[in-house]
Amino acid sequence: MKIFLIGFMGSGKTYWGRKLSEKLTLPFFDLDEQIESNEAKTIPQIFAEEGEEYFRLLEKDTLHIITESHDSFIMATGGGTPCYFKNIDFMNRAGTTVWINTPVDLLHERLLKEKTQRPLIKNLNDAQLKGFIIKKFSDRKIYYEQAEMVVEENEKSIEKIVEKLFHA
Repeated sequence: MKIFLIGFMGSGKTYWGRKLSEKLTLPFFDLDEQIESNEAKTIPQIFAEEGEEYFRLLEKDTLHIITESHDSFIMATGGGTPCYFKNIDFMNRAGTTVWINTPVDLLHERLLKEKTQRPLIKNLNDAQLKGFIIKKFSDRKIYYEQAEMVVEENEKSIEKIVEKLFHA
């Protein structure tokens, strides 16, 4: 079983991925953490030194390597992962995609606290951040909607997610 958690930055993919990994006793991979480990650089450093295009290529390659070298896992992908290089199609063929759908206001509240760690938003003021989230979320929604399963904010409990996974 290969489960890919997708959704906007700040939606809780890593948090829920770790929880699911424990509950289902499956290995957990955070795609961004894997990239940082492989490159010996943080995501912000990669963006600053090499640019977003380079990062997206690393992201695709790392996604493919982990997926093809493991039989079962839970993976928290980056917020943009499904939107590049037909990654959403690859993930849908390889396993089960789960969209963690979080309301924009909640994303804004969470991301205000995390701006410095996130290269796409670190230089935005609070008002710009809200506009950025609305625009990016709108752009990415077409990819997120291709997930095989959607978990809404009010369904975010480990029991509900597991129930959806096995009774969908």
